[in-house]
Amino acid sequence: MIEEKEIGIIKENVRNFLDKMTVGTLGIEIKANSFENTYKENKEVVDIALLIEEPQMLIGQNGQTLFEFSRLLKIILNKKLQKDFYVNVDINDYKKKKVEFLKELAKTTADQVVQTKEKKELPPMPSYERRVIHAELASRQDIISESQGEGNERHIVISPWQ
Repeated sequence: MIEEKEIGIIKENVRNFLDKMTVGTLGIEIKANSFENTYKENKEVVDIALLIEEPQMLIGQNGQTLFEFSRLLKIILNKKLQKDFYVNVDINDYKKKKVEFLKELAKTTADQVVQTKEKKELPPMPSYERRVIHAELASRQDIISESQGEGNERHIVISPWQ
């Protein structure tokens, strides 16, 4: 369990890291919770919500810089606290808005597939984005969603249920 004192240490380290990068920070919000993944291990997650002046600098194209920034912060914070936990960084609600967009894309595309009875391919996307779409469509009985392709060309195909 991540304690209140440790959250303070995390916040201080995040602020120092951003200061060294000369990123203008307007706000930092941190919360810890636990998460059970598919391997049934219970691991803590530290959510770090940042409000910064120039978000695109840390978000990058399609969120790639944000992904690498999160990875780097996880390494630093895990070493500093001598604990193993996930770090989930969101900048100016980018991830939250992206998830909402992906869920809407999934619903709209699935509805089109049901209506036209023709499969549709979504553009290539990273695994976490594909996971959001698969999760959104998992309860639907009228379509099938599956990932196809390799590497950077991996994408989702939504087909009507036979």
